[in-house]
Amino acid sequence: MSVLVYIEHAEGSVKKTSLEAVSYGKALSEKLSAGEVVAVALGTISSSELAKAGHAGAGRVIHVNDGKLSDGVIQAHAEAVAQIFDKVGAKTLVLAKSSLGDAVAARLAVKLNAALVSNVVELPETGSGYTVRRSIYTGKAFAETVVTAENKILAVKKNAVDLKTDGPEAKVEEIALTIPEDNFATKITSTDKATGEVLLPEADIVVSGGRGMKGPENWGMIEDLAKELGAATGCSKPVSDIGWRPHHEHVGQTGVKVAPTLYVAVGISGAIQHLAGVNSSKYIVVINKDPEAPFFKAADYGIVGDAFEILPKLTEAIKAQK
Repeated sequence: MSVLVYIEHAEGSVKKTSLEAVSYGKALSEKLSAGEVVAVALGTISSSELAKAGHAGAGRVIHVNDGKLSDGVIQAHAEAVAQIFDKVGAKTLVLAKSSLGDAVAARLAVKLNAALVSNVVELPETGSGYTVRRSIYTGKAFAETVVTAENKILAVKKNAVDLKTDGPEAKVEEIALTIPEDNFATKITSTDKATGEVLLPEADIVVSGGRGMKGPENWGMIEDLAKELGAATGCSKPVSDIGWRPHHEHVGQTGVKVAPTLYVAVGISGAIQHLAGVNSSKYIVVINKDPEAPFFKAADYGIVGDAFEILPKLTEAIKAQK
């Protein structure tokens, strides 16, 4: 009995969140003595890149190297993964919680007659039954979900798993599948992506600015710090509403929800709507001259002071350390 992991890729690389899912699958397999961890990748990507999934814990990678699957058509991906699930004799499918993963998982739950648990943050408790802990209410609470179905789908929350990096490279096996044409009825004609060196949804570090930056002409300080950290830039809703920054940088409950390892908030008071979009971050650093700013209550580290003095010094200190 294998644990199957559905991995996503973009621009020739396996996504970090998918590698986290592989590591989760490896830990789950060891806990349940479930045997081999098999990853499945769909579409065009190099075998050498897929082999790196072994570092995260995959024993082998099944690659359906069909260009028609590269666009991420949900129905076709669900059909392909369902076929692989049966082929390897899996009882559990692990994947990263993402926009594509959510849609594929929902269809697979029907195809495989499987129980689906999303936002998973820990390995299941199996002492008496099968109970999975998941994050709910935008990270404010946890739910213990009892699973009784034989087939299970676990969608792992970003940054909830320690990424394993010491495994050997995985064996990559290319196979062909017969996928009925009606699964390709949806056609993706174009994809518009936010531009920037690091994109918000994938970023491991995010530096965001608020109205405390006083104007768009001062955003260079945010960008300089982000560049030294290898981070994406974000902003609060008021900043995007008044046109200082583009709307795709708006972080919060009604904008982009992020879960980086490090979130740096500069000149942001910490309204509840903003907190709801960032409270899944592993570490939060707040820089604000107002010691009563609500954001400090959610921060792991706080700096009370003028951002116009602190940011240049912080950027220079990081540059010196590099």
